[in-house]
Formats: sequence, structure tokens, C-alpha cells
Amino acid sequence: MKGMAAPYLPEPTGPHPVGTTSVYLNDVSRPDQWVAEMPSRELMISVWYPTTSTTGERAGYLTRAEAELMISYRNAPIDPELLSSVRTNALRDAPPNPKLSGLPLVLLSPGFTQPRATLTSIAEELASHGYVAVAIDHTHENTAMTFPDGRLVSLAVDKQSGLRDHPRDPTFWAKVRFGRAHDASFVLDQLLADPRWSVDPNRVGMAGHSAGGAATIAAMLDDQRIRAGGNVDGSSDPLIPATGLARPFLLLGRDGQYSPGDGPAADTWSRDWALLTGWKRWLVVTGAAHASFTDLGLLADQLGVPQDARIPGLRAMAITRACLRAFFDIHLRDQPPSRFDNLDLGYSELIVRLGHTPSRT
Repeated sequence: MKGMAAPYLPEPTGPHPVGTTSVYLNDVSRPDQWVAEMPSRELMISVWYPTTSTTGERAGYLTRAEAELMISYRNAPIDPELLSSVRTNALRDAPPNPKLSGLPLVLLSPGFTQPRATLTSIAEELASHGYVAVAIDHTHENTAMTFPDGRLVSLAVDKQSGLRDHPRDPTFWAKVRFGRAHDASFVLDQLLADPRWSVDPNRVGMAGHSAGGAATIAAMLDDQRIRAGGNVDGSSDPLIPATGLARPFLLLGRDGQYSPGDGPAADTWSRDWALLTGWKRWLVVTGAAHASFTDLGLLADQLGVPQDARIPGLRAMAITRACLRAFFDIHLRDQPPSRFDNLDLGYSELIVRLGHTPSRT
């Protein structure tokens, strides 16, 4: 891989230049759920937003140390120098556009062991269309993240509660999902209290990949401020009560894994589908793999890393971004539902399995 060009993320399609910044947060009201000696829950988030700047330093993707840990964990044949040099599109610490206010906010939760950087393409796209998009690093649940004081944190190794030694049973996954729900609510508290983001508290959504998608359900049940949610390629726990969840919800996943009748993972969506009583869509993408819905699919293509996908990573990301943006445009920006239902006309790989739009009264 020596001599290869630096990998890149697709340019966002919206009219706004994009700025981004990393923010350290510390929830002193609760201890860290994975490492007992940490008395508070420290988090890192990345915020993407519209800016007026068109020149400046582009944001980094991963540090060299973070890339090394991520590659080591997966035993992937990748040069860490290449992974740490991924070319993004957002300008580091650019000032938010002062002419925009009342912006919709979307929280993003990555898959288990994945750093927040893997959702950068989605976040940049949303920000370019006038959203504030925020990806959360759920501390000790990802391969690597760095705090401002230089601490490099990876998966927890505490023998009592650490991830490496904890059995991956239903109790473990419930701890992941409910912990992430608490993370999301705390992050939302901080963002809504920070005037520089000009966020409308009545226009908040959330989506996540894999465990992050399942955690979105837990977060919506815990926090009524989250008006709309999306589960991207993640099986889920039986969290929704018999009374149902009436807020809009999107299911987006792989055909062959998440189409009705595909097996245990799809069965969790069928269970949830019956309890989702508001606007809802169930979509699958033919030829996609689990990584296709994140930056990892398109980066794997550029780095020559074999994967199960039969659809190019850039194409899969274009579909993912189009689906999520259309969904949030409808439910956070009052766009007509027809805008979403015509998406499959432009992407032959996208299949609408089920849909429901409540009648207006």
C-alpha cells in the first residue's frame, strides 16, 4: 500500500460549506459505566455545521495512534498512515454561519467498536444542507479516541466490567444501549444550552449504525425531545412498550439480512415494526454489507480491502445519505412525504419493503 493516494470522502451535495469541531464533555452526574474508577462519564463529540468559510485547514479523520489501534483490533491489512490521512471536506473550527438560526439537529451514534469518525460522510452531508450533525464517541466502546489532554482511550479492559472480558449476552447489549441513550440525552442537554449552534429544540432527530441504531430506540423512549429516529443495519432489543412508539422511524439495512423473513436480525425489525405506530419506512439495499452504510465501506474500496459488498462503497454511501437526509427533511423540516417515497426511483438498489404514513386528522 506504500505510494497509494490518500483515501477521500465524497463531497457533500448541499449549498453550504461545512465546518466541524471536536468538543469534550463531562457528565459529572454519573460514573463511567465500564470503568469503575472513573467517577464521571467523559465524552468526545464532533459537531458539523454550516459555515460561510471556503478556505482553511480541512479536519483530520483519525490520528495516527487511533488508526493504529483500529487496524490492530481488526487485524486489517491497512497502512495506518493512509487511514490517518483520509481527506475530509469540512473545515476545522470554521465559524458557524451567523445568518442561520433555528437549525435542525441530528445526533449520530456509531456501531459498536467504531469511532465517531466513521459517520463523517453522513454528518458532512447533513451539515451542507443546513443541519447541525453531531457524532458521539461512546467512551470505552470504540477502538480508539483521544481526549484534549492527550489521553488515548480504547476498549475498556477492566476485569470487573470491561468490554474485552464481558460476555456478549443480552444483559451486556442492554447496558450498551441504555448507556448510549444516557449519553445522547446528556449531549443534547449541552448542545441546546450552547448558543453558538443556533439549534431549534423542537427539531431534534437521531440515527445510528448497528448498535447505534438500536440505541436510537432506547434514546427516543428515554427522551421525548428526539422527534424522529433511524436504525441503520442494527438488530434491536425488545424495548418498545406495548403502547407503541408514535414518533417517525426509519429502518434501513442490508437485503439478505434485514428484509422480512431473512432471519433473526430481520425478526427484531418485524417485532419493532408492529409497535411503531407513527410514520415509518422499512428499506433495504441490495448488494450492501454491514460497513456499506458508513465510511468504512467506501474507504475499503479505495484501500483494496476485500469485503462482502456487491455494491461500490461510494454508491452505498450516496444511498445512505439520500435516505437519511430525506427522512429528516420530512420530519424536522416539514418537507412533503412524497420526496422520500420517490427515492427508490433514483436508486435501483433501494427497495421499499414496508411503509406507513398515518392519515391526517
